[in-house]
Amino acid sequence: MNPEPPELEDLRARLAAHLDPVGAWDPASEPTHSDFDLNPSFRPTDRPRLRDAAVLIPIVARPQGLSVILTRRADTLSSHTGQVAFPGGRLDPGEGPVEAALREAWEEVGLERDFVEPAGLSNRYETVTGYVVTPVVGLVRPGFDLRPSPDEVAEVFETPFDFLMDPANHKRESFQRDGQTRWYYAMPWEGRYIWGATAGMLRALWKRLYGDEAGTADFSTRI
Repeated sequence: MNPEPPELEDLRARLAAHLDPVGAWDPASEPTHSDFDLNPSFRPTDRPRLRDAAVLIPIVARPQGLSVILTRRADTLSSHTGQVAFPGGRLDPGEGPVEAALREAWEEVGLERDFVEPAGLSNRYETVTGYVVTPVVGLVRPGFDLRPSPDEVAEVFETPFDFLMDPANHKRESFQRDGQTRWYYAMPWEGRYIWGATAGMLRALWKRLYGDEAGTADFSTRI
């Protein structure tokens, strides 16, 4: 068996030290990050119970370094068409986040679960669409053969992990709606626009893994 690349060994140790164990999911726990982090005044006060969902953050060790598998949603979908996303979706009855994330990764892009080592759970994330998403960080063994579902996925690509974990690449951008400015995180990379909840979850993962070490204060609610 070939030894792991040093960067993968380091990441594995960091994930074990900073993330929640995969068996420690508590569906009653409150989300600590959300689409409202940069827009606290837009948080609804009468929101019904959030629905549980999960995504897989798949990290692959390539010869050129670690990378993260991302998808671009099909243009034919009824919502979030064309947006960059992680494989993921709602939890089926009786599922936990790990089972749901692995199932969705298989259904959306054909990633076989035997290639994925679930390494930990990142911060639960509330979306404007009424979901609370649990990100499952998975270490993916190279050698897989992806088969994206054309009904759900227009493109699968990989983005360097170091790029996504560099706070200099976490842009705060905005758009206007109903005469009000709404802010969001974006991480543009080689023509792909990684933004919204996907960028927010990556930002939360960076803070979880490296934020204290970087000595960076949390200005997420200050513009």
